[in-house]
Amino acid sequence: MSESRLLALLSLLQTPREWPGSELAQRLGVTRRTIRRDVERLRDLGYPVEATMGAAGGYRLVAGAAMPPLLLDDEEAVAITVGLSTAARHPVQGIEEASVRALAKLEQVLPARLRHRVRSLGGATVPMPALDGPQVDPGRLTALAVAVAGKERVRFAYRTNDGTTGRRLVDPHRLVAAGRRWYLLGHDLDRDDWRIFRIDRIDELHPTGARITPREPPAGDAAAYVAEKLYSSAPTYEAVVTVRAPVTEPLKALGEVTPLGGGACRLRMHADTLDWLAFRLAALGCEFEVHEPAELVDHLRRLAARLTRAADGA
Repeated sequence: MSESRLLALLSLLQTPREWPGSELAQRLGVTRRTIRRDVERLRDLGYPVEATMGAAGGYRLVAGAAMPPLLLDDEEAVAITVGLSTAARHPVQGIEEASVRALAKLEQVLPARLRHRVRSLGGATVPMPALDGPQVDPGRLTALAVAVAGKERVRFAYRTNDGTTGRRLVDPHRLVAAGRRWYLLGHDLDRDDWRIFRIDRIDELHPTGARITPREPPAGDAAAYVAEKLYSSAPTYEAVVTVRAPVTEPLKALGEVTPLGGGACRLRMHADTLDWLAFRLAALGCEFEVHEPAELVDHLRRLAARLTRAADGA
């Protein structure tokens, strides 16, 4: 038996959905009989793989009475779950979606006693609000990730830009992390159209149990599609700034950076608010000069005047 194939099978099963035997066989390039043997091998090792019969049946990894003999003891499992929840709530550049995928996989196989410990710890702690963006509930992200992976329809309450709230019935397609915010790209059944939802505005999320009818997504690249729609529907500011500092990784995380020589560089960055641009530039901790846009220059002048008045008053 190929150990690498067994690991590949386990990796697929750890995605929270039901896998038809034919699809697993196609993915791994083996017969369905081989898949059945490999599943039995995983069960012998202690992995709780459940099989359902019928045309829509398949295999899925379920929560067991104990952690499968994988890599983690109870303390490590709790620590990693809490850490992933924190990373999902306060995403670090480049690991946002990976954090949610890993959290969805881990919670899929956590036994009940560990789920209770994780939820107790989460309920007993209060995270400090982010300074530059809305808070996103990691549990909501995980539930949506499970629905996306399992191709399951969801229902939720949604608050629009003008503050009105309504019920939505949606076939979720992808989660997209965009800077300070998380978005859900999905097909709104009541409106019969693809829509983008800010996840911090989603509430009362409920999986329906209904499987999604396959339909053509609006674009092959979900992130590019969301970015295009957001830029076209909301005011976006492009800032062009000379930064009196060398090129660093934190600068690269803000936008496009070009070295100018003499220990300076040119920074191009985008945002939907002037406040966010001003906050990020002020947080650089070095001298800078804003060339564009004029609105940002005026905003910084007003902010500087307000800060000066505050300092004089003190």
